[in-house]
Amino acid sequence: MKIDWAALGSVFGVSLTATVVLVTLFTLGLTGLSKHEAATEQGGAATLARTGAYACFALCAVAVAYGIYLIVA
Repeated sequence: MKIDWAALGSVFGVSLTATVVLVTLFTLGLTGLSKHEAATEQGGAATLARTGAYACFALCAVAVAYGIYLIVA
């Protein structure tokens, strides 16, 4: 049995990068929603925060859907 260390390292690097990006996007989405709620409690609008949060969640959904597509195909 021979292990292709370069391929294993490549898979590890891509997996680590994808995980960090997805967690960061989701965190930014939650932060945007919390800023929107805080602004509405103080009488402001903060529609940019809500729009950014929805964009982050949409990017997360697209990344997860693409990952599922890669696994199934």
